[in-house]
Amino acid sequence: MLVLWCPDWPAVAACLAEGTPLHLPAAVFHANRVVACTAVARAAGVRRGMRRRDAQSRCPELVVFAPDEDRDARLFEPVAAAVEELVVGVEVVRPGLIAVPADGASGYFGGELRLAELLAERAGVECQIGVSDGLFAATLAAHRSTIIERGRAAEFLAPLPVNELDQPDTDRAELVDLVRRLGLRTLGAFAKLAGRDVAARFGRDGMIAHRLARGLSERPPHRRRPPPELTVTKTFDPPLDRIDAAAFVARMLAEQFHGGLARHGLACTRLGIYATTENGEELSRVWRCAEPLTPQGIADRVRWQFDGWLRAAPGERPTAGVERLRLAPEETVEGNSLQLGLWQDGIRGLADEHGPAAEKAGRALVRVQGLLGPDSVHTAVLDGGRGPAERVRLVPWGDPRTPRNPPDLPWPGRLPAPSPATVHARPVPARVLDATGAEVRITRRRELSAPPHRVAVGDGPLRDVLDWAGPWLVDAHWWTPGGDGVRTRLQAVLDGEGETAVLLTRLGGPSPQWTVEGVYD
Repeated sequence: MLVLWCPDWPAVAACLAEGTPLHLPAAVFHANRVVACTAVARAAGVRRGMRRRDAQSRCPELVVFAPDEDRDARLFEPVAAAVEELVVGVEVVRPGLIAVPADGASGYFGGELRLAELLAERAGVECQIGVSDGLFAATLAAHRSTIIERGRAAEFLAPLPVNELDQPDTDRAELVDLVRRLGLRTLGAFAKLAGRDVAARFGRDGMIAHRLARGLSERPPHRRRPPPELTVTKTFDPPLDRIDAAAFVARMLAEQFHGGLARHGLACTRLGIYATTENGEELSRVWRCAEPLTPQGIADRVRWQFDGWLRAAPGERPTAGVERLRLAPEETVEGNSLQLGLWQDGIRGLADEHGPAAEKAGRALVRVQGLLGPDSVHTAVLDGGRGPAERVRLVPWGDPRTPRNPPDLPWPGRLPAPSPATVHARPVPARVLDATGAEVRITRRRELSAPPHRVAVGDGPLRDVLDWAGPWLVDAHWWTPGGDGVRTRLQAVLDGEGETAVLLTRLGGPSPQWTVEGVYD
């Protein structure tokens, strides 16, 4: 297997999309941390995983970009097309990484080294190439720009750190951490374990990682060709020539495609996307995935591929809309890793994604998006933060529901449970008075000047405080000119027409004021 790898492709793609010269330092940030940076930024001391403040302190001229998977896939399509001009059987593992069979092409071009040189010239972007037995070993060889002789993949992998098992999109961080804590620091040490012991201690994920460490493929060869009825074909009238329409169609076809495989107890690891335009042009691309594809993963790859086809440079894009689309399972595995839970309703975490009610609701939401647009449906994601408004983020339906800030990390000053049932989009002004009628303030010692006695919400009357808790202080926005940036929160139960529990907030500064941030039902 030959692998062509474009280092830090998200950062390179962001520069290409925005017209930023590649000789300037640039980085892509997610959750305020570096996920990819250019070689110039690395030379200035920027590293993956570094916080944004640290990265900009080391490189003040750093150009900052947000992550965008659609952009990365769209701009990578010309690279895949350029490789396909020389080698048949191109498979996109992810934007920035291409795998191709090396045997036939290397024999035609006069050897693997000559083939690697031609591909590096044809790609049009900075890239590294590696050749080895299997995708995993070839990927690590590409990271080191080396060609491994046939049958020596295990020898090449043995001295490498076990952290290499945690490649993007594999989610093996916990497994790697456990293996390291057991004293196994290299892939060779892990590979020496007996397969039976690995299966008993680490389960299915451990067995896959063990095969990779031994220089084998993730799964034994599976020569059975998927039956033709698993292929999904869709004809469009009028032809499909818009990205938003393609995204909508991708979701529907992904559900149908995945459901057909699931009924046969299968899951797809190599997805073939084949399209025919109105003028008879044939378009094709194969996507390879380390783990079995979910409906969302299938829809994402179809959307990315259409984005790359329809937004290609003039002269390279199709001359007409797509009239026929076919999704084919180029490689399937047993679908036990996607087996539905026993409990389909009532158990949180088991029915959220695969339950019948969840699938029905998902189809309804997709239908609403098709009528009103992709930004018409949002769902809430629990995020990290101190206040209730910071901890909830709305994301459009179908977008990744990943938190920007890890919610499980310690957040000094975070409110204890439960959270307010209602959080105002705009805080409501309030007055908080002590027993003498004076406003409750925050002293220089960051303490309350007096216990709260009466509270007025908005233009309403003063109400007695039956009970209160706090304060919780957060030293936030300390860089704001003219203010200390200390946010103080109080929980108070107010008397009146039925008891009302409110969350009171006061932000320090030149004009401090109490507000009602939320209400407890």
